[in-house]
Amino acid sequence: MGNGAKAQMKRERNGKAASKEPSSQLKVNAAAKNIKCSVCFSDFLCTSRAKQLEEHAMNKHNKSLNDCFAGFVEPPSKKK
Repeated sequence: MGNGAKAQMKRERNGKAASKEPSSQLKVNAAAKNIKCSVCFSDFLCTSRAKQLEEHAMNKHNKSLNDCFAGFVEPPSKKK
């Protein structure tokens, strides 16, 4: 077996590994954006806290949290 054959085998082996579907975090992050501002329709991650959303409402729209994110309920914090 010469160097050319070894290189070809390596290309084939790497090609099989590359044919797998990439595991990107981008699709997961996009699916997790389920909080939407009712004024500008900006998406926020489901882990966003009330403070961050309130800052967005005040700084961008000069409105309150309830005006921009009606029905928002902050998830309970996980304490250990």
